[in-house]
Amino acid sequence: MSAAEPAAGVDAAPASDRGFEPSELAAGLWRWRAPHPEWRPGAPRDSPADWPREVGSALWCGDGAVVFVDALLPGDRTAFWDWADPLVGGADRVLALNTIGFHRRDRASLVERYAASTSRARGHLPAGVESLPLRGAGEVAYWLAEPRAVIFGDRVLGAPGGRLRLCPGSWLRYLESGVDRPELRELLRPLLGLPIERVLVSHGEPVLGGGRAALAEALG
Repeated sequence: MSAAEPAAGVDAAPASDRGFEPSELAAGLWRWRAPHPEWRPGAPRDSPADWPREVGSALWCGDGAVVFVDALLPGDRTAFWDWADPLVGGADRVLALNTIGFHRRDRASLVERYAASTSRARGHLPAGVESLPLRGAGEVAYWLAEPRAVIFGDRVLGAPGGRLRLCPGSWLRYLESGVDRPELRELLRPLLGLPIERVLVSHGEPVLGGGRAALAEALG
């Protein structure tokens, strides 16, 4: 099963055509988009293969640590390294984390270049970074305390109008736990206890303000 992503049509100007354009969403919190190499057009709506061409990746520069989450490098890797190297330089630790197995993406490239630790180091995360396992749902979200941001992989998606939505039920069918969408809502509900301002998603656009309210609405 390939990394599933939601329906959003064909992007008019893929990242590979626009060039590498990272955005700083808050001090030290960066996001960029890149076209996924396994994307194919024409998938049935809300099927496991129904996802837009571009996916989002995140980078957090914390106190002495740099954390990549679900990193997919753009086609212009020289531009990426020219941007990332100064951010990583001087960091005591570099981590390359993924929210879900499908999102290992270019983790190996970060390990090779920066000797980055991987998701196996979740028990020793830097201060201000917390893993949020969604047990049975096959995903670990990440909480960044300083920018008050939560990062999701496949279970919460961006939706039009600055909103969020849960993944389609078809994206859960491979899970041995049998978790369905109502159960996923309950797994996510404890996160509403966090002072969430921003929600970063791999698929769709991030929510950059009022993130807790947007998540509460998605949980219905």
